[in-house]
Amino acid sequence: MTEDGKYKVLVLSDHALSTSGVGTQTRHLIEGLLKKGCWSFRQFGAAVKHNDYRTVVVNEDFIIKPIDGFGNPDLIRVTLATEKPDVLFIFTDPRFFTWLFEIEDEIRQICPIVWWHVWDNYPYPEFNDVYYEATDLINCHSHMTYTMLKERHPEKTNFVPHALPATIFNKMPKNEINSFKSSLLGEDRKDHFVGIWVNRNAKRKRPSDLLVSWKLFLDQLYEKEGHRKATLIMHTEPLDSEGPNLFSVAELLGIQDNVFFSRDRLEFEKINILYNISDFCINTSYAEGFGLGTLESMMTGTPIIAPKTGGLTRQVVDYRDGSENGVACDIDLKTLVGSQTVPYIYEDYASSESYADAMMKLHNLDKKEKTQLSEKVYDYAHNEFSLQKTIDLWHETMLDTLEKFKQNQKWDIKEL
Repeated sequence: MTEDGKYKVLVLSDHALSTSGVGTQTRHLIEGLLKKGCWSFRQFGAAVKHNDYRTVVVNEDFIIKPIDGFGNPDLIRVTLATEKPDVLFIFTDPRFFTWLFEIEDEIRQICPIVWWHVWDNYPYPEFNDVYYEATDLINCHSHMTYTMLKERHPEKTNFVPHALPATIFNKMPKNEINSFKSSLLGEDRKDHFVGIWVNRNAKRKRPSDLLVSWKLFLDQLYEKEGHRKATLIMHTEPLDSEGPNLFSVAELLGIQDNVFFSRDRLEFEKINILYNISDFCINTSYAEGFGLGTLESMMTGTPIIAPKTGGLTRQVVDYRDGSENGVACDIDLKTLVGSQTVPYIYEDYASSESYADAMMKLHNLDKKEKTQLSEKVYDYAHNEFSLQKTIDLWHETMLDTLEKFKQNQKWDIKEL
């Protein structure tokens, strides 16, 4: 504990001041938990490389030390001895923490290990059981992950989804939306049907297949209405080394005039504008643990198109009644893939035709239907992915884990 009686949490995850999904979720959670008044955080902020390695003191209870990667045994051993944390919090793929689980017996002599975890798809990962058994609390941010784990590890598994502050992504007034649409896309596109895709340009995200779907939709639109008044915003780097050259793909398909590339890193306020000027947000990934971009869009009342896979399912399908928050695309093909570190996992593919049909379905909604859908999407996102609910669940489950840990650490002392 700290000198003022707060529980000290050692955090291993992406740097909490970075723009990555893991980084921003870490920041939102820590900022919320600090308001509870009983937590203090020390983070090793991970990245491949940092521009600045100086320690960042956000405040006396939120201190970040930048490191390359996620750490190593010696770093943790020294930190356990000097900082004496009450909790070790990890947040990312277990493959980054193999070394940590190898010394879990040392760590758990000092404090429990808690984990904000996701696994993208079935089958149940038997090869992860060694990690799950070495962890004291597993809070799953995907409901699909929770469904897989709760039967094997019911005593320590909970569903605690990602969430976003309502002040960051929100619905803007109609007159502002129209003004931004014209200024950002051009006056000639002010009446365009607009879609948005916010992802890294990487194979898993299927950016080229998305452009094929967009071409199919444009062809349908021309056939039915005689025009191609539609623009797809791709907020990504078209020349990312992890993905295809999207400029070339758009030219190959002859749709370059209907694709708008947003290449700059943007603050939340500007991303919020992009969602507001869009008629839908789409994710076409074949594997998606959660999918923050679609949730961000839903927070603004913008409906989504997504495959029924991973964490996307709980977003695009309203679990309460089975209705859709846009269009949920069925999986047309499942392939069982793997590697030496992940022996088996399914990849889920919906067809380009089904995404094109989904776009047309939203395009054809009348004004009243679009308003009703937008209101439904907004209410669902703000109620089911409430940041305060996520913070409260973490607060309660960590306190419960600490209590159980203390009980299990009691020594039975006898006089000889």
